[in-house]
Amino acid sequence: MGTPDTHQIEFFFDLSSPWTYLGFTNVQRVASRTGATLLLRPVLVGAVFNAVNKFLYELRALPADAPRMRHAWKVLDDWAALAGITINFPPKAHPARSVHAMRMASALEDDQPALLAFAKAAFEAYFGRDENLDDPDVLIAAANGAGLDGAAIHTRSVTDEIKARLRARTDDLIARGGYGSPTIFVDRDDMYFGNDQLPLVEFALQRAQRT
Repeated sequence: MGTPDTHQIEFFFDLSSPWTYLGFTNVQRVASRTGATLLLRPVLVGAVFNAVNKFLYELRALPADAPRMRHAWKVLDDWAALAGITINFPPKAHPARSVHAMRMASALEDDQPALLAFAKAAFEAYFGRDENLDDPDVLIAAANGAGLDGAAIHTRSVTDEIKARLRARTDDLIARGGYGSPTIFVDRDDMYFGNDQLPLVEFALQRAQRT
């Protein structure tokens, strides 16, 4: 019989997505309810789109008042209210380059509590306070506000080691069939996509715990 702590959630994410902010918030609750281990995996979602999901750029070209887009923003607001977070969308800097943010996240991947704290602070800065996700000073301040050493994290984030780590993690997601952010894996091979599929993630974990 499996036990909860033998099961794992991998959460591949990029900080530039409001839907990922929702998933990031809600996946922590799924992990808490199921006892699964949550591992955050920073990636560059733009590189994923360019490799396997260029269709997304066609959706971005839709006018803001298109019925599909109006409904998407309404649903985003509803999800944010349900999750208890603030998402002001779109931020002034949208769509933001996220390379600085994701390199800083990648520099923290070996320290998951620190990565969790940084990601939360960066999401709040971008979607809550409308600060520029592509500004290293904003990211350093967000890290400092989370009780971390923002300057030290930024310094490490521009090393070849961290740049290579982020590229490798992005390539790993593509190789495993991922096509966007957030992509979630249960126990390595069972893939789900997006905040909306988190109930299925929880169901998969519950099912695995019964076997």
